[in-house]
Amino acid sequence: MSAATFVEEDVETQSKPRQVLGNEQFEGQAPATRPTLTAGGQPAFFSCWDLHAYYGESYIVQGVSFDVREGEIVALLGRNGAGKTSTLRAIARVGDPELKHGEIWLDHKPLHEMKAHQAAQIGVGLVPEDRRIIQGLTVEENLKLAQIAPPLGWSIERIYDLFPRLGERRNQEGTTLSGGEQQMLAIGRTLARDIKLLLLDEPYEGLAPVIVQEIEKTLEQIKSLGMTTIIVEQNAIAALHMADRAIILDMGQVVFDGKSQEVLDDADMRQQYLAI
Repeated sequence: MSAATFVEEDVETQSKPRQVLGNEQFEGQAPATRPTLTAGGQPAFFSCWDLHAYYGESYIVQGVSFDVREGEIVALLGRNGAGKTSTLRAIARVGDPELKHGEIWLDHKPLHEMKAHQAAQIGVGLVPEDRRIIQGLTVEENLKLAQIAPPLGWSIERIYDLFPRLGERRNQEGTTLSGGEQQMLAIGRTLARDIKLLLLDEPYEGLAPVIVQEIEKTLEQIKSLGMTTIIVEQNAIAALHMADRAIILDMGQVVFDGKSQEVLDDADMRQQYLAI
């Protein structure tokens, strides 16, 4: 169910003190900061370190590093073309963009060594921007298909409790739903799996303000359940109000990592990196 990524850089071989994906040194980049460790020396619940990812020869993700605590919601923000969706897709281990260097860890498991279906099996749930509702299947059939193999997550009835509209339309073909209802179905389909990390790519894209408010309420409910979430969203203000932390990307690199309120309070930063 997961969707299930600007010039080519010269690289030179350099040994690393620990196992990483690839052994290239990417020139012209500031030294990467390894993700924060807990007091016991263990990595955060989720962490990525020095990610470099390409679409063909196009160099998109240029040394991204950050970590996420369990139960935290992080807003991954930036202007169009900053590398937000590409970073999210690299985390989900989809084939495009190609991750050429870096490490990704979820609950002490190395995502960087996995394919998309393996990452999904250990709890990575990507809700893609295009939603990918399966044509010809009803709402309920889309949900049941998500549970065709373990690990199972929420029951279908629990998903209907969260999204009453889906329950009302359970026998309607999924692709004939409104945009907001399709977004509900895409989120519900992901929750039907046993999720440790929820990745939301532009959940408000193309939705009317009243529907955005409805999706926001749903995400607030998910937040109250303590689900670890990374949200990519052009509606930065809405994402900032929901998130605990904000990470801002510019030209494929992290330029800010801190509390969401800091970004809300800093008009100059928002104008410089988010154009708002």
